[in-house]
Amino acid sequence: MSSPITRYSLNWLTGQFHEPSREAMYRRDIDSRVRLETCLALSVAALVFGMFAISDYYYTGVSTELYLLLAMRILVVVSCLALAFVIGRWGNCSRKGWLHALPLWILATGIILIVPLRPESLSTQVTAVVVATMAFYLLIPNLLPVVAFASLYLSLGFLASAMMVADIPAVVALRILLLLIMTNAVGFFALLRLEKLQRKQFALLQEERIQNRQLVEEIAHRKSLETQLRMVAERDALTGLDRRSHFMKRAEALLLRSQLEKTPFSLFMIDVDHFKAINDTWGHSQGDRVLTAIAGTCKRSLRPQDMIGRFGGEEFIVALPNTHLKDARMVAERVQKTVAELPAMEEMPDHRLTVTIGIAGVFDEETDLPALIQQADQALYAGKHGGRNRVVMSHEGTNEA
Repeated sequence: MSSPITRYSLNWLTGQFHEPSREAMYRRDIDSRVRLETCLALSVAALVFGMFAISDYYYTGVSTELYLLLAMRILVVVSCLALAFVIGRWGNCSRKGWLHALPLWILATGIILIVPLRPESLSTQVTAVVVATMAFYLLIPNLLPVVAFASLYLSLGFLASAMMVADIPAVVALRILLLLIMTNAVGFFALLRLEKLQRKQFALLQEERIQNRQLVEEIAHRKSLETQLRMVAERDALTGLDRRSHFMKRAEALLLRSQLEKTPFSLFMIDVDHFKAINDTWGHSQGDRVLTAIAGTCKRSLRPQDMIGRFGGEEFIVALPNTHLKDARMVAERVQKTVAELPAMEEMPDHRLTVTIGIAGVFDEETDLPALIQQADQALYAGKHGGRNRVVMSHEGTNEA
């Protein structure tokens, strides 16, 4: 994975991402914060700019200049507050940069217009321009090009106005010029550094999000593989039933629980009749289809609490927790009947599928699962020798249709 610095390279002059889509993503991410900060900055600027009307009165007294200054300040304050409201509602910084630039230009114009109206307070106005320039850079972050042009306009406009109206000496003009250049340089590079740091932080955060997302995907993939491996280990690939080992583990737990709770437990073995003849006559592929069809039929015929697995070859095994032998017989007969009613397969139209089932039940706490399976297998053996297509109870020892 590439490093964030390589992947998110920054413009050395503006601090913005070289990649337009990445810059747009960053703008969208900071949009709400920029709008809030811009609104607060404009509100504070409007308040401070309006408060300087007190100094206007001090310098000009009640005069035409005072009224002009008051009118200009009111216009600037109202414009800034109105634009702050508009920016707060609709000022998307990535698509409406001009909306964020407009109040800065209005403020700069207001400061420049003070020079011809109050030329005697030039030294105070120089300080105000320096403070305003630094405020532009520090209070309006993430809009470096906008702030830089507005600050440059303020500095050049103020210097030109001072030279034309205040009739200052060339040496003083040079000092003011150097001061404004230094102020803009300090503000520009401070904001440039801040912009780069914020974008690098954003890049690192994006990289972390990508890595976290990849990690989540990797974990999900591993879990999926584990599930698949567990399914392969636990499920028979042909029929989708439990494999013998997995069935035995689950059945052991069910039997132990039944013995602890002293509830009945039954088990029966299912064998597909004439399966060897099916394989020999129609092939193993057809035999696989027969096993799949019978497995699905048996599973649908069982109750939700019953558990079925493939015991091996053409034999299936079913555990019936909390079930007496007579109830197990009813379930087994339903399975036998459902299989016998299956429509003949197209490949073997003259052969009807049937199964033989042997049933065994737990009569004492000493009976273990292998013994129970042996009893059911003996009943199944008796059923096979008694004509097939029947259900046989282990304690009967006789075949029953």
